[in-house]
Amino acid sequence: MKELVEFIAKSLVDNPDEVTVTEREAGRTLVVELHVAPSDMGKVIGKQGKIAQAIRSVVKAAASKTDKKVVVDIKD
Repeated sequence: MKELVEFIAKSLVDNPDEVTVTEREAGRTLVVELHVAPSDMGKVIGKQGKIAQAIRSVVKAAASKTDKKVVVDIKD
């Protein structure tokens, strides 16, 4: 999941070098944390959170093959 979120985020932002993605497990839940430059935060979130929701939907669809719940957390 980490690679998928990183690929999507780097495709959206102006500063792809500042994109970092970390994963951590909490029981049956996999938390994917996305960190971007402050100037790129709006591009990752989108108007009314539409881009962020789309990223979460794609990751959820990709995670349906596994037996884990995946949460994408966008940090600044």
